[in-house]
Amino acid sequence: MASEANQQTQSLAKPAFTEAQASALVESIFGLKVSKIQPLPSYDDQNFHVHISRTKDTADGPAEYVLKISNTETSKNPDLIEAQNLVIMFLKAAGFPTASVCRTKGDNTTSLVCIDNSLETRSHLVRLLTFLPGRPVAQTPVSPQLLYEIGRLAAKLDKTLETFHHPKLLSLHRDDFIWNLKNIPLLEKYLDALGQNQNREIAEQVIQLFKKEVVTKLSEFRECINHGDLNDYNILVQPSESASGDTVLQVSGVLDFGDMSHGCYVFEVAITIMYMMIESKNPLQVGGHVLAGFESVDPLTAIERGALFPLVCGRFCQSLVMAAYSCQLYPENREYLMITAKTGWKHLQQMLDLGQKAVEEIWFETARSYEAGSAM
Repeated sequence: MASEANQQTQSLAKPAFTEAQASALVESIFGLKVSKIQPLPSYDDQNFHVHISRTKDTADGPAEYVLKISNTETSKNPDLIEAQNLVIMFLKAAGFPTASVCRTKGDNTTSLVCIDNSLETRSHLVRLLTFLPGRPVAQTPVSPQLLYEIGRLAAKLDKTLETFHHPKLLSLHRDDFIWNLKNIPLLEKYLDALGQNQNREIAEQVIQLFKKEVVTKLSEFRECINHGDLNDYNILVQPSESASGDTVLQVSGVLDFGDMSHGCYVFEVAITIMYMMIESKNPLQVGGHVLAGFESVDPLTAIERGALFPLVCGRFCQSLVMAAYSCQLYPENREYLMITAKTGWKHLQQMLDLGQKAVEEIWFETARSYEAGSAM
């Protein structure tokens, strides 16, 4: 296990730029004068919240940005980063609350930066996005109506991307990508990170369930491009006045397209359900509201609906196993990496204890109530 972790650390080096170095990148690559910069939490990349000083040239532009510095492994695949940028720009043009992608002084959307130290040269792709307003869903009280809207958003995003065609999108066919929901069986080689305990037994149970209930049906799911990470920190909300004069929370930003891959519609709704459960006081109720919103745009087939339970369990398993593994690589980032684990194992155990039939009954009954208009 240790040698495998060391190998991954060597191939996937998380960037370690200081605030001064990051400021210098913004100024040299994008031509913007930084007035303030602060680090943002991240998984295996590095992000900074950047405030710029107004000049005559930037008087009409945004004042806040996010500098994104990719890890060494991702930086070897510039087509993948370019595909993410293209999708972000396409969705913004289609009316989604995504960031704007900033051009470099050389009129590109990314720049490759090489850092020399005594042992090696590391290369990192750098890009700059506009900063989006709002608070993460994780930090706000979430109503059934907001869960419904988030479900709608997930479906509309995938449906809209059906119409986007570009050669660089081929890079999203990442067959061995650990975060693609079809790849739950790949988690087996990371299970040692859990030790020998009840959590490992739960993870093994989920993987076997997935092999039995999902792997045999993958060819029957409708395919699409997935955002792949609509978690409660990647969706921002702001208060807004409804038609009736009430104040409601509306989605003001969709962040982080780094886990995008070619997947299936049912993957997106399963991932969204799982992440909306994390902070919920009534986690088992969440799925029905998200599902109802998703199906108001894109109804699932009977086979897709039947796979929803093992897919949601599978995503819990992905997040929890890979967090434990990543903590071995980056112990200093433990607090951020273990966010899901605070409630995730408990929620997953509760789902497995209740069983697929009982959980589906809760979800599908809630979704049905929207059709009758009673949950709205």
